Amino acid sequence: MNILCLDLEGVLVPEMWQAIARDRDIDELQRTTRDVPVYDDLMQLRLRALTRHDVPFSAMLDVIRSLEPLPGATDFLAWARERFQLAILSDTFYEFAMPLVAKLGYPLLLCHKLTVEDDYIVGYRLRQDNPKQAAVEGFQALGYTVCAAGDSFNDVGMLQAANHGYFFNAPAKVTAAHPAIDAVRGYDELAASLEPYLR
Repeated sequence: MNILCLDLEGVLVPEMWQAIARDRDIDELQRTTRDVPVYDDLMQLRLRALTRHDVPFSAMLDVIRSLEPLPGATDFLAWARERFQLAILSDTFYEFAMPLVAKLGYPLLLCHKLTVEDDYIVGYRLRQDNPKQAAVEGFQALGYTVCAAGDSFNDVGMLQAANHGYFFNAPAKVTAAHPAIDAVRGYDELAASLEPYLR
């Protein structure tokens, strides 16, 4: 039995933090895991920016609720669900992601939790260390063959641990840093790459 593990932001939905950055005109929030390889460094940068600009959590949610899946994402997920077990492995947060996960038909999502007090984000809790890679290895321990796709530095462990891993629409600086990982562009190319591993 095969399972397909996908990143969320940049693969199926827009980058949520960048949408918030545009809405609030905060340049620091434009940076993503494509730019900052160490996740805690990125989150500390984000938390400082939110505090400095006095951004309430409810305002961020309003922006996220206005977003839609990337063009072609829902059709690709429909294709994938007919052929694979499906899991979304993300370094986002349930409090952010659920409005968009609803628009994707509620696939299994494994991600993190925010700490929100009085409508402000004051911290976050990771699901576990190396969560994407750990999830892949957990699925493999259950007897699954794992295919995976992601677009950022924080996906590298997942892609390397997977039986078949792909960078999806990843920027050149990410793919150049990890040339051993195959790279695809667009859902059609990803589907074609996955075809040999259909259940």
